[in-house]
Amino acid sequence: MPAQDQLRFRAAEPGDAAAIAALHAASWQRHYRGAYSDAFLDGEVAGFLLDTWTTRLAATDPLARTIVAELRRGDGGDGDGARALAGLAHTVLDDDPAWGALLDNLHVAHGLKRHGVGTRLMSLTARAVIAARPGSGLYLWVLEQNDNARAFYEARGGTCVESVEVLPPGGDPARLKGKPKGLRYTWPDPATLLIDRS
Repeated sequence: MPAQDQLRFRAAEPGDAAAIAALHAASWQRHYRGAYSDAFLDGEVAGFLLDTWTTRLAATDPLARTIVAELRRGDGGDGDGARALAGLAHTVLDDDPAWGALLDNLHVAHGLKRHGVGTRLMSLTARAVIAARPGSGLYLWVLEQNDNARAFYEARGGTCVESVEVLPPGGDPARLKGKPKGLRYTWPDPATLLIDRS
């Protein structure tokens, strides 16, 4: 388990696009198999997500908040060892008039799951939403087949309110396998996700 002083959380920058895309692609390859086509996951996904993140981070979007978690690896004695991406959370404010802000992406490096990184990212996301849009809710979509993610969200007070067919990445139906379902989880009061409420 990483020590608290080894983890750093900050706003994403344009130079983070490649590392974010790689972590995002690895997460999809691990958890979306069976919902997304093998051809997409094994071939196109890296380039598709690199384009997505390069575009997202290149321009300032007043409605977007992207937080990255970094883990310090090694230490040259100066307390400033190399940092590796440990996780990310991307949120869009005012996404839905009823449900509020959309937590569009939450991914944690596979080897760092169950170490509190995702919980901290959700808390920081909630704090950002509360600061920018007091009274807004927070919601996300998760694949029905992703049992671990569903359990994580339910343990943090998320309520599943609906199930819909998943839209294909980039609008290309060939990127889907069958008709996977997505579940909407909601937090009407994001303050319930705060770790430190002071």
